[in-house]
Amino acid sequence: MELFWIISFPLAFIIHDSEEIIVQHKWVLTHKERLIQKFPIATRILEHLASLSTKAFAIAVLEELILLLFATTYVLIGGVYATELWIALFMAFSIHFVVHIAQGVIVMGYVPGLATSILMFPYAYFGVSKICEDVSGNKLIQLSVLGIIAMMVNLRIAHWVGKKFTH
Repeated sequence: MELFWIISFPLAFIIHDSEEIIVQHKWVLTHKERLIQKFPIATRILEHLASLSTKAFAIAVLEELILLLFATTYVLIGGVYATELWIALFMAFSIHFVVHIAQGVIVMGYVPGLATSILMFPYAYFGVSKICEDVSGNKLIQLSVLGIIAMMVNLRIAHWVGKKFTH
């Protein structure tokens, strides 16, 4: 992977997650009841998100950023399987943009993270295109699934940490 993509990834993360930190709590509180009525299957996640203060959410994002900075450093020093780790994380992050865009379409409006997902979609597209030059389709799928699973597991941990440090 080129140095540009490795170095720019944490910056892209900071930009995107800053939007989420700024608007997430107030947005969820404002839209929770309407969304629960429209999408009752999402009640549990909406209740959980409503319970996360801006401070708790920011701490969760900080935990994720620290892990991403460790992974970036590991890639820069040439660690074992570092490229695979980085690709898994970049793919999960890029797919995360698609999820935000899909959420916006589903709710027919703004959702936290949508603006930067749209603005950074070309960044993710070109990054994924670059990865596709170096990685076979099967390996890319495997790393993407691994990255998504790791992201989902860590998201639960990060939210738990965020709540712990704010109570």
